[in-house]
Amino acid sequence: MFETARLLLLRPDEVTAAAAADYVTRNREFLAPYEPQRPENYYTPCGQSDLLRRQSEDWHEKRACRLYLSPKERPELIIGYINLSNIVMGAFCSCFMGYQLDRDYINRGLMTEAVQRVVRFAFDELGLHRIEGNIMPRNRASIRVVEKCGFYNEGLARKYLRINGVWEDHIHFVRRNESME
Repeated sequence: MFETARLLLLRPDEVTAAAAADYVTRNREFLAPYEPQRPENYYTPCGQSDLLRRQSEDWHEKRACRLYLSPKERPELIIGYINLSNIVMGAFCSCFMGYQLDRDYINRGLMTEAVQRVVRFAFDELGLHRIEGNIMPRNRASIRVVEKCGFYNEGLARKYLRINGVWEDHIHFVRRNESME
C-alpha cells in the first residue's frame, strides 16, 4: 500500500472483488466514452476477481502495476485506479500509464495527487526512465492532470485506440526520469 495526503493506493491483492465490481458498476456510464467496450462479466464480482488475480500476477512478474485508489476516510471504497502497463526494462526502461476516477470524486485534485505518487514509485522503486500516456484530445481534465505532473506532449497518434467501439486519436504524453540521463 502507498499513501498520499488524501488517498490510499492499494495493490490488487489488497482489494476485494466486491469493491472493484461496485466501482466499475457505479461508473459504467460515466467511463464508457473513455474505455474499450467491456463484456458484461467485467461488471460482476466474479469478473473482477479474475481480473484482480491476473493483475496480482502481473504485479509480481513486474509486467504491470495497478494501484486502486481509496479515500483515507473510506478505505473500503474504491474510487479509481492508476495502471502502469507494458513495463519493459533493459535498454527501454519504460511503461504506459492509464488512470480513471469515480465521477463523484473528479475535479478535486485527487488524480493529480495520485499520479505524482505513482510517478515517484515508477522512477524511484521500479527504476523506469520513461512513462508514456495517451489521452483523447477532448479529455481536457486528463490532459490537465498530466501537464500538472510534468508530462509533455510528444504529438498526436491518429486512430490510436479503439474506445467505445470507435478508433480515437490520442495525444501522446511523456514524463522522463531525467536523473537517469
